[in-house]
Amino acid sequence: MPQQLPPAPRLFVSRAGELTELDRWHERADHQLLVVVSGPGGVGKTSLALRWLHDTRGQFPDGQLYVDLGAHAQAAQPDDVLEWFLGALGVEVVPPTLAQRQALFRSLTADKSFAVLLDNAASAAQVRPLLPASPSCAVVVTSRWRLSPLAMDGARFIEVDPMDLRDSVELLERVVGEPRLAVEADAARELARLCGGMPIALGVIGARLSRRPRRTLAKEVDELSAENRRLAGLDLGGGATSVSAVLDLSYVELPSRQARLYRLTSWHPGISFGVEAAAAMLAEDVGEVEDDLDDLVEKNLLIEAGDDRFRFHDLLRLHARGQDDAEREEAVHRGVEFYLDKAVVADSAAIPGRPRVGPRFKSADPDVFASRAEALDWLDHERDNLVQSLRVADDHGWPDLVWQLAEAMFALFQRRHHYSDWLWTHELGVRAAQSCGERTAEARLRNQLAVALRNLGRLDEAATQIRTVLGLAGDHDLGSRATALVQLGYTYKLKGEFEIALRYFREAVDVETLHERTRGIGLARRRVGEVLVEMGRLDEAITELRECVTLLDNVVDKARARMFLSRALLHSDRHDEAARLADGVLADVRDAGSPVHVADALELKGEIAERQRELVHARDHYRSALACYGESFDPSADRLRDRLAALDRHHDERTPDVPRQQQPGDRERDLG
Repeated sequence: MPQQLPPAPRLFVSRAGELTELDRWHERADHQLLVVVSGPGGVGKTSLALRWLHDTRGQFPDGQLYVDLGAHAQAAQPDDVLEWFLGALGVEVVPPTLAQRQALFRSLTADKSFAVLLDNAASAAQVRPLLPASPSCAVVVTSRWRLSPLAMDGARFIEVDPMDLRDSVELLERVVGEPRLAVEADAARELARLCGGMPIALGVIGARLSRRPRRTLAKEVDELSAENRRLAGLDLGGGATSVSAVLDLSYVELPSRQARLYRLTSWHPGISFGVEAAAAMLAEDVGEVEDDLDDLVEKNLLIEAGDDRFRFHDLLRLHARGQDDAEREEAVHRGVEFYLDKAVVADSAAIPGRPRVGPRFKSADPDVFASRAEALDWLDHERDNLVQSLRVADDHGWPDLVWQLAEAMFALFQRRHHYSDWLWTHELGVRAAQSCGERTAEARLRNQLAVALRNLGRLDEAATQIRTVLGLAGDHDLGSRATALVQLGYTYKLKGEFEIALRYFREAVDVETLHERTRGIGLARRRVGEVLVEMGRLDEAITELRECVTLLDNVVDKARARMFLSRALLHSDRHDEAARLADGVLADVRDAGSPVHVADALELKGEIAERQRELVHARDHYRSALACYGESFDPSADRLRDRLAALDRHHDERTPDVPRQQQPGDRERDLG
C-alpha cells in the first residue's frame, strides 16, 4: 500500500474555512472528488492540501499517491508520472505507451480508495491522464494557475488567499515563540502586515529571527518598511528560500505581452483598476488587454477584485515593480490622463452648465453617461484612483494634470462631500495652478476650497481664500469674482450679519449680469432670497425666489431654488403650499444622485411636519435625512441629531421654532 504523501506541515494555522469546505465536498460526493487548490506562489496551497489529506488519511484505506508535477521547473510528463504510480502499485512491467499506462492505472484503481496529490500542476492536460477511475478516490491538485478547464471534469475550486493579520501573527508566534512576540506585540503585528499574509514571507522572517535570538522585531520592521528593499529583506539566502525566487518562477514563463502588462499595471496609481485603465496604460486595445488580464488572474498573478476589476497582492506588486521597464513613466502618464479624461466627462454630466476652466472640458461628451446619478456614481467609485492619480501627478512634477484633476473632481465633492480628499486635492491644485501661471484656474480652485472650509465651519480660512480670489480675479475674471462675492456673502450670513451678506449677494447679481451668465444670475438671486428669509422679509424673499426659478435650467438648480421658496412659504405660515413644493423638490433631487441634497429636502419636510405638529412624521423625516450621510463626516448630520434630540425632549410641548443659525442648504452645493 503506497504512502507517498510528504509529512504534514508542522506549522499550520488558519484555513479553517477551506478545510471545512473540503470536508463537506468529500462527505457529499457521489463520485470521485477532484479539487483544484490555486493561489500565488508562497501562499500555502501545498500546506493546505497536505493538512487535509493527512487529517482524512483513514478514509482512504488503499493509500496515497503523490507527485510534484514541477510546473515551474521541468514539468513532469503524464506518461512518466503514470510509470511511477504503476510502480508504486506493484506493477513490475510497465506498458510502453501513455494510453496503455492510463488504461492499466484505471483498472488497478477501479475499486480502490486512494488519495492523490498532484502538486504544482501546469495545465489541465497534464492532470487528466492521472485521474483514477474509482468514485471512492479523492484527487487534490495544487497550482499557481486556476486550471479552469478542469471544471468540465467536475472539479471543485479553492482559491487560497493570503492570511489575515491575526493568523499571520499566530504563524510567526509558532516559529519564533510566544514570549518573544509578546515583548514586541506592536512590532509583531506590523511585521505580519508587511509580509502581506504570505506564509513563505512569514517563514523567512521567522527563520531569520530564530537564527538570531537577540535580533529585535522592530529591527526587522525597519528593514522591511521601505518598499524598494522589502523583497530583498524577505530572502534567507541560498536562492529558492526567498519570496522573489518563488515569484520569479511565475514571471519568467509569461508571454511578453502579459509580462509587459504585469510590469506596467503594477504602477497603477490606485489599489484596483478596470480593463480600460489597464489598456490606457499600455496604449493597447481593450479587447486584447482584457484577455491578458484574464490570463494573469488564471495564473494567480492578479486578483479579481470585482466585475472586470483587478488588483495586485502587495508583494506581487513589489515584485512586478522590481522588473525594470523603460516605458514605466510613459505608462503612468497615460494612466493619469485616462482618469483625467474620464473625470472631465463625468463632471460635465453630473452638473451640466457649471462654468469650468480645464481645456479638456471643451471636447467632453457628457452623453457618455445616461444620467447625472450615473456620472456621480462613477466619480465616487473611482474616487481613490482619481485622488491617487493626482498624487502621482504631483510626485512626477506634472502640475498641469494636478490642477485639472482637482477641477474635474469638484462635482463629486460638491454632491457627495468627502471633505478630507476635497481639502487635500484642492490645496495641491491651487499650488499647481500657481506654478503653471493659470490665474483663472487658481481662482476657481480657491473658490471651491473655500466651500469646503466654510462647510466645515472654518470661516476665517474660507474668507482668506475668498479675498485672495478677489485679488486674482480683478475686473478681468468676472465669473470667479461673482462666485467669490457669493462666498463672502455666505460667510457673513453664517455669522448672522445679514445686511452685509445681502450687500455681497446683490453685488454678485450685478457682476453675473455684466458677465451675462444666466445660471450665475439665478444662483446669486437665490442667495438674495435665502438671506431675505433669514431677515424676515418674507414677501420680498418669495418674489425673489419665484423669479430665480425661471432663470435656472438645471433640474437640481431649480429644485434647490424651490426648496428655499418652500421655506419662505413655511415661514409665512403657508404650510400646504410649502409641503407641495417640498414633495416635488424631494422627487427631483432623488433622481440626481446626491445624498446630501436628498438630506436637505427631507430635513425641509421634517420642518414642515413640525410646524404642522405632526411630530411622528417630523421624526421620520429627520431620521431619513440623517441616514443619507451614512458613516461620512458632515457637520449637518450633527444638526439633524440636535433636531431629533429636541423632539425627544419636547415632543408634547409647544410648536417648536425652526432654528435660524443654519438651515439645510447653507452648505454650498451650487458653486457657479
